[in-house]
Amino acid sequence: METKGALTNLKVLDLTRVLAGPFCTMILADMGADVIKIERADSGDDTRSMGPFLNGESAYYMNLNRNKRGMTLNLKDPQGKELFLEMVKKADIVTENFRPGTMENLGIGYEPLKEINPRIIYAAISGFGHTGPYKMRPGYDIIAQAMSGLMSTTGWPGGEPTRTGTAMGDVLAGLSCAIGILAAVNARNLTGVGQKVDIALVDSAVASLEIINMIYLIEGRIPQRIGNRYESTYPYDSFKASDGSLVIGAANNKLWKNLCSVMERPELAEAPEYLEVKDRVARNEELKVIVEEWTTKHTVQEAFDLINDAGIPCAPIMSIDQIVKDPHIAGDREMFVKTSHPIAGELTITGSHIKLSDTPPTIRTHSPLLGEHNVEILKELLDMDEEEVKELERRKIL
Repeated sequence: METKGALTNLKVLDLTRVLAGPFCTMILADMGADVIKIERADSGDDTRSMGPFLNGESAYYMNLNRNKRGMTLNLKDPQGKELFLEMVKKADIVTENFRPGTMENLGIGYEPLKEINPRIIYAAISGFGHTGPYKMRPGYDIIAQAMSGLMSTTGWPGGEPTRTGTAMGDVLAGLSCAIGILAAVNARNLTGVGQKVDIALVDSAVASLEIINMIYLIEGRIPQRIGNRYESTYPYDSFKASDGSLVIGAANNKLWKNLCSVMERPELAEAPEYLEVKDRVARNEELKVIVEEWTTKHTVQEAFDLINDAGIPCAPIMSIDQIVKDPHIAGDREMFVKTSHPIAGELTITGSHIKLSDTPPTIRTHSPLLGEHNVEILKELLDMDEEEVKELERRKIL
């Protein structure tokens, strides 16, 4: 018997595209929400044309838009707008990630939507949010990483500010929006009314900097690029082995003492210059040399086994080809899931990272073909028949 998802009672009208918004609604869809993805009839979501491709279909799109139903709608057409407003009456949540003012100019921003459905939760993701002097600026992930401080502290001493290897600004905003939506759903359970969720890519990245922010706010010091080490404790860094690299997180005095024993250097644990966390942070450069003198005598696996057996957090630095074969991550944690698509065929996509014991997120359906569910959705929500829908398609309203 198929497990019901935790959000099967929620209907989402999803106007988002590319990454941040679709990542948010992917989470909701994986947990059972009925997410109706509304796209432009001509080309759909921008990611449909972004690689990698499998049989001409974008894997970028297929991964982010699984479990969603898809329809097309021209919101600039008066009848298209009217159809959308009628659908809003039957929905719980509307999501969009247009530049602020776009939905308002179309007459379908939060204010008119809450008039026709006071329970509607309106979630908007943008570069800088819906308030403030920067709100009209366009925003992409790289903008968020640049203006949040994330790039300024990523990279090696003396090197250039560095973007993280994936679109963390977008992903953080998507996660934040999903959290905001679920909070608004709970608030609606208490008050009976919905509200607006306003998420900025830049805000989301700023929030992720945690200790970086606090160093400046408390000490007045501007954190710099320090490679893989951590500002607040040491050894907490990457270290070279004979055949690669691993990370070690000896974050407190007990773990440091254990690491000294593993390295057969117990005297280091009692040395006054390395006795406390603050001492080790201050002498991180010399400690890096000491630890690497030991790690480079071993392979990554040998060093890992010795350190891990002593209860010290550590890990090999893995590449994606290793991760997809890992028995824990890919196996027991099911972070890569085989699925199928009517055009692309068999493929593997990223699984859900949220594990619930009774209502686990699942991947049930493929990402929608452009306009695939036009008839199904409009018949279900607005009692239209197939000929009425086909006429709307002929008139390019769908």
